[in-house]
Amino acid sequence: MRADAQRSIDTLLAAAAEVFAASGVDAPVREITAKAGVGAGTLYRHFPQRSDLIAAVFRHEVDACAEAAPALSAQYEPVEALTRWLHRFAQFVAAKRGLKAALHSGDPAYSSLPTYFRKRFVPVLSELLDAATTSGDIRSDVVPYDLLRAMGDIVAPDDHGYTQRMITLLVDGLRYGTRRTQPA
Repeated sequence: MRADAQRSIDTLLAAAAEVFAASGVDAPVREITAKAGVGAGTLYRHFPQRSDLIAAVFRHEVDACAEAAPALSAQYEPVEALTRWLHRFAQFVAAKRGLKAALHSGDPAYSSLPTYFRKRFVPVLSELLDAATTSGDIRSDVVPYDLLRAMGDIVAPDDHGYTQRMITLLVDGLRYGTRRTQPA
């Protein structure tokens, strides 16, 4: 793909993600194209159906969230990297609430997205958990997909403070029973 075409796609995806988060997935196409600074023809050339755009936005956001983990691991101690990634993941989940109805609509365009979600996030979270377990900071019996599901359940899109408190509580629970939390 030409560099200018890729820039158009990236710009459209970023604009659509913002518009979907603010106005929902049924927002007018003109709102997305205006934010992206492109014409409707450019949008439809890359995404002929609205479902194509929604699925692409979802994949793009999944990739961005997953790709944040290695940088966090390189910059922070294992439990801090895990905690920061959980906060990043919570932002991802909160922003996707507007996509929930579309993603669960039964439209075949979305059928591969749950598998994509798991394929991208489970390995990333496994690496973060393994590092934190090896360091002795968290317990070793944590199932990555269970933690992803728990995170999905505690994210409150309209109450960032609540979500932050619940992540702190969740991480404290992950620390329970480690050699670092045992009485001397």
